[in-house]
Amino acid sequence: QVQLVESGGGLVQAGDSLRLSCAASERTFSTYVMGWFRQTPGKEREFVAAITWKDGSTYYGDSVKGRFTISRDNAKNTVYLQMVGLKPEDTAVYYCAAQTTNLVSYYYTRRNGYDAWGQGTQVTVSS
Repeated sequence: QVQLVESGGGLVQAGDSLRLSCAASERTFSTYVMGWFRQTPGKEREFVAAITWKDGSTYYGDSVKGRFTISRDNAKNTVYLQMVGLKPEDTAVYYCAAQTTNLVSYYYTRRNGYDAWGQGTQVTVSS
């Protein structure tokens, strides 16, 4: 089972930038897609972004398009989420996730398409 460790969360002000990292324990051939989700208390876990290991195709949730960028470093087994122009509504626990099964792209943005999760990192954006 692939292990995922997130880092980079913190407290920032509106308009600031932040970069999250997710280090995967397994070599990249054992995972197909890496994703970021976020969750606030009482709400469903929301899709943020995803990237395929093979060709680097990216996918974004509507609320973060144009502000967040997902990228990968295959040599380091690490995925990044660069967040710019942060808003108070971006405040959440951010989770890194991995798909270890080769699924169709429909599942890249769905929580149930991912079978490995990190412990989460808190991002708080003050107004």
